Amino acid sequence: MPHTEGRARKSTHSPLRPSWRCPVCGILWPCSTAKLRLLGEYREDRPGLLTYLATVQKQAEADLAALNPGVALPDLTPRFVGWAQTR
Repeated sequence: MPHTEGRARKSTHSPLRPSWRCPVCGILWPCSTAKLRLLGEYREDRPGLLTYLATVQKQAEADLAALNPGVALPDLTPRFVGWAQTR
């Protein structure tokens, strides 16, 4: 599973929690660089990639809900899992 804590995230485009933004690009994670890295890491294991992304989506939902109590979150599935599903 990719590293999401500590210094490594600065160079690996891993999510900055609890905002779930890329600390390098400053945009919503996963950024394009993170997507390419994840596709490479899980090249032979698409089910593993989808499982990982669903897991981090749940973590993001919890973090973002805690940051914005009482505010309904948008559906994060397209952002976290949708891009990686096979067509």
